[in-house]
This record gives sequence, structure tokens and C-alpha cells, in this order.
Amino acid sequence: MAKEQKNLKKGKGYTAEHITVLEGLEPVRKRPGMYIGNTAKEGFHHLLKEVVDNAIDEAMAGEAKKILIILHKDGSATVVDDGRGIPVDVHKQTKKSALETVLTVLHAGGKFGGDSSGYKVSGGLHGVGVSVVNALSEWLVAEVRKDGNIYRQEYKRGEAVTKVKMVGKVPKEDTWQKGTMISYKPDSQVFTINEFDINFVLEHYRQQAYLTKGVHIVITDERTNFTYQYMFEGGLVSYIKHINRNKDIKTDPIYISKTVDQVMVECAIQYTDEFSETVLTFANNIHTAEGGMHLTGFRAALTRSLNNWGVKSGYIKESEKLTGEDMREGLSAIISVKLANPQFEGQTKAKLGNAEVRGVVEDVVGQSLEFWLEEHPSQSGKILEKVLLAAKARLAARAARDAVIRKGVLDGLTLPGKLADCSESDPAQCELYIVEGDSAGGSAKQGRDRKFQAILPLRGKILNVERARLDKMLSNEQIKNLVIAMGGGVGDQFNLANLRYHRIIIMTDADVDGAHIRTLLLTLFYRYFPEIINSGYLYIAQPPLFKIQHGKNSEYAFSEKDRNQIIEKFLSEAKDRKVSKQKTDNRKQELEEVSIKGVNVQRYKGLGEMNPGQLWETTMDPNNRLMLQVTVADAERASKIFETLMGDEVLARKNFIQTHAKTVKNLDI
Repeated sequence: MAKEQKNLKKGKGYTAEHITVLEGLEPVRKRPGMYIGNTAKEGFHHLLKEVVDNAIDEAMAGEAKKILIILHKDGSATVVDDGRGIPVDVHKQTKKSALETVLTVLHAGGKFGGDSSGYKVSGGLHGVGVSVVNALSEWLVAEVRKDGNIYRQEYKRGEAVTKVKMVGKVPKEDTWQKGTMISYKPDSQVFTINEFDINFVLEHYRQQAYLTKGVHIVITDERTNFTYQYMFEGGLVSYIKHINRNKDIKTDPIYISKTVDQVMVECAIQYTDEFSETVLTFANNIHTAEGGMHLTGFRAALTRSLNNWGVKSGYIKESEKLTGEDMREGLSAIISVKLANPQFEGQTKAKLGNAEVRGVVEDVVGQSLEFWLEEHPSQSGKILEKVLLAAKARLAARAARDAVIRKGVLDGLTLPGKLADCSESDPAQCELYIVEGDSAGGSAKQGRDRKFQAILPLRGKILNVERARLDKMLSNEQIKNLVIAMGGGVGDQFNLANLRYHRIIIMTDADVDGAHIRTLLLTLFYRYFPEIINSGYLYIAQPPLFKIQHGKNSEYAFSEKDRNQIIEKFLSEAKDRKVSKQKTDNRKQELEEVSIKGVNVQRYKGLGEMNPGQLWETTMDPNNRLMLQVTVADAERASKIFETLMGDEVLARKNFIQTHAKTVKNLDI
């Protein structure tokens, strides 16, 4: 910069010599986050996704039936498919082998030429996939089996170190006669982690197997010597059965599949006895978490078809047609579209923007659903009974919601004796602590910074809302107080812009009761205030578990590992050890003290055990505190966990507890 300023002063100006040109795959190594999101867990696994996506594209094109994914002990991975194999002949434009072109040139691939290209539909849209993997790998080896020959090429950090060579013939007895194998090792100079998360991998490719009917995906983890296999001949029907496996089913799965104007529409629909809806949408096998035009078209068709059949069959009066919200209570649906040129909104491909898809999906689903309703009058009647009950509940919920909102307005959004509000009016600066019990609430109120921290103590446990409609939920005094305190409203009138706090912090004790209250609150926010979670406004406080004191020095520990390290530090000057244990029961709170040569260890089991100064110093002071931000990376998996833990199915919950019991550490009862 100094040299450039000197040149400018001399009159040299801003010239071409000041421009740096990054060639080949250099931009990827310079700015990996632009291509894979980040260099942490998500980016690390994104490399595998890019390689496997090419194999999935072959399967969607009907050219591949089997995909092998192998996770090696050294942190590398291998992906094998039995598709057509990446071409190895010389590319006219680059004068290099097509294989080397695909692996070293950005925006090169078989997905741009429309009907004349190698793919009619594809999840990989920009042609940067496997070349980015090559750029961000310590090494990569590509092997192609094509026309009876085996071709191979090797790379290091995106640079070819060998030419494409035919290294032999495919043995006739070999079960793998054609296709592509990519082996690579993510670059330790780029990524902050170096190990695959097997659960992350399994969840994603189980979903891909459901979406690509008949494809056989085999995942081998050499680190544990386990092999997992997925193949679902039922496709989306198998998927929706999996989603609803522990629910009370109202109907058989409704399957729809039709191609119109080169847009393939595939849907699976099923009604359950749940109060919430579960809808997953995909475009070219990419999960569109924010929906888009295919979801809009689906919802319009569902509402119109059910209303029409309800009027025709006498369940609904013409003048009293139901809303889309009524139609979606208890709905489980998977909507998958495949099209040649998808337009995604946002870099994360979270929303499908193709306007033409809306009309196609609406027509296909509408016609097919109306036919199904006519052919299955008994099950159709169960759906209408369900949605009519939902409509009655909606009216009751509206009355309850309006009553809560009116109460909030009349009370000035304050709760005398409960909510200790802050003086700051800017929501971006304000925090609401939801605190367990009056004792902890008292400490929090005294220890807080009154300018920006508000305290709402809970008296007892709130209602489990997993199996409760809005009207019942709002009859719970604790929930009603929380709704009014937050100020954003509830139900279909919730408005994030009216939220009074942009940090809502759950602060409970580190025992079983505290964990239960925290789970009840998380269930409430997940089911009724997902916008708060998605906006990053929900947090969990992390109070310390121990206070370690040595003479005049004291430190707090947030885990047993921290405690041991602090004790070892304090004991480094001590030679003798004397251990004694003292237990007291004060206000049903347990206090343990261990004296070791002048080192005192105090175990906190309740927030009320800390005085206001300690609570501020350890848990509420923005300069010192630790907090967990609540996020939902996988909505389907999160929903299933909430259903298992908080729903009516005792057997499913028992199985979950038995499965995970051995992994629980330091359970306080």
C-alpha cells in the first residue's frame, strides 16, 4: 500500500500493474469460503458433497445404480460410481483431456448445454464442484473406467502432477466395469478440522437415497469398520413412512409423480394426528429449506382441492371454506421437483425462484389430489374431520391470542412482580433472561445491568406444548407472561420486528429439573417461535459448575476438565493433600466443598447458590460469560427428536433413553 501511495504521488496513477490476476484454481485457495461456505465442519463436508453430487447426477440421469463412499483412517475419502465415467478425450477449447479440464477449470462441466449437454437435470449448477475439491485437497486421484479401459490422473493442491494415462484394462470378472472413482484428502492447510462426522454423512446420504429411487448408496467407515447401506425402492413413499413412523396415521401415503413442460413433479403426502406440519421441499435433490415456488404451488393446490371436495361431499359450506393453515395441521409432505435450469435465491440455494414451477406443481398436485380424494372417500373424510377440528381450534386460538395481546397492551407489556424490565429501548441492545425459580430470579435481578438486561423468573415448569394447540398453550400463565414480555405476538400474527429483545437467554440450573425446564422452553420456541431461533436470537446461558479457591485467588470452572486443570495449577505448589467432604441441604440445594491443602472446590447445582455478584461475574457479564446460541441445522432431525422426547409415544422415548443412556455424563439427580 505504501508503495502504491508513493507511485500515485509521483503521478504514476492507478494502472494495470496494480491489478493482481489469479489464474486457474488460485481464487479457490485464496478465498475458499466463497466456494464452500467456510473452512470448518460445514466446508470440510461440503467437499464430499460436491464429489458425491456428481455421482447422484449420474443416478438421476439413469446412468448409475450404485455409489460407494469410503471414509479412510487418514482423513481422506473415496467416492465410486458406476455411471458413464468422466470423458477422457481431448477438449477442443482447453486442448487438455476433458477429465483434467473438469478437475482444474472453474465453470467447466456437463451441466450447461441444455438438451445437448450430459445432464438434463443436475444438483451441481455452476461447474465449480469437483475442481474446488481438487483445489482444496492435499492430493486427489481420479480413476475412470470407460470402454473397457482404466484411465488415471494425479493432482496435488489442484495442480496435475501426471498426465491422463491409460493404466490397464478392466478385468472382465470385476463387478465395477464403468464409472468414476475420486479419492482425495482435504488440505490441512485450509481446514480447521481433519475428521469426517459419520452422523453428518449418514443423515445427508440417507436423504439422497430416498430422493433418488432405486440408487444403492454404500458408506464404509474404515475408522470403525462399519458399513451402512441405503436403497429405497419406494423413494418418497418410503421417506414419508420413515418421517411418520412413530405417529398416529390418518391416511395412507398419497404419491404423485408427473412431468409437465420438462418439469418433473414428485410428491408424497400423508396426514397424521399431529398439530404441526412437516413439509420438506427439494429441487434437483437440493434441500430448499426456505421453500420457494414449488411450495407455493403445492399449498395452493392442497387448499383448493380439499375445499372443493369438502363442499362437494357436504363437509364444508360454500360460504365457509377453510384456510390453508387449517389444511396443513397434521400434514406431512415431501415435494421434489427436477428441472433443467433451476434458479435459486441466495448462495445457499435455500429457496427456488422459478416462477413457472409454481403453476406446474399447482396443476399436477391439484389434479392428482382431487382424483385421490374421489377414489378414497373414507380416508378423505378423515382428512376433512381433522381440518374442521383444526379450524375450530384456530378460532379458539385467535380468541386466546387476542386476549393475550390485549392484556399486553393494557399492561404496557410489563408484568409487575414477575418481569424486571430494562431501561434500554433498542431491541438490538436488550436481553431477556428466562430464569428458573424465584431464588435465582432474585439473584439475577440484583446482579444484572438494569440498562439492557431484563429478568423473567419462572415459577415451576411450563406446559409441554408438543401436544398442545395454541389456545391451550396460552392458558398456561408462565407461557402467557413470556409471550407478553417478548412483545412479538404469537401464532400467525407473530412479527419479529416487534420483538423487544434480540437476545433471549434460557438460564436454568445444572440438574435434572433444570434440564427438563430448558427442554420444555426449547420445545416452545421450536414449535411456536421458530423465527426467533432462525434469526439467532435464542441462547442458553452456561453458568459455571465449580468455584475453585486457593488463598485469595479464585477461578470458575465450566466443566470437570476445567476444574481438574485449575486444581492441578493450584496444587503445583502444594505437597500434602487432605480431602474432606461437607454436604449441606439449604433450600433443597446441595453444596459440596472439597478442601485440598488450602484448595477449596465448591460445586454449584443451583443458580440461587451464587450471590448476585458471582452470577453477574460468571454468567451475565458480556465480557466474561459463555453462552450457547441455539440453531437448527437439520429441521427434520430436530423435529423428530422433539417428537420422541416430548410426544405421547412412551415406547419411542424409552428406546431413545436406553440407546443414549451410556453416553450421559455427570447426571445430577
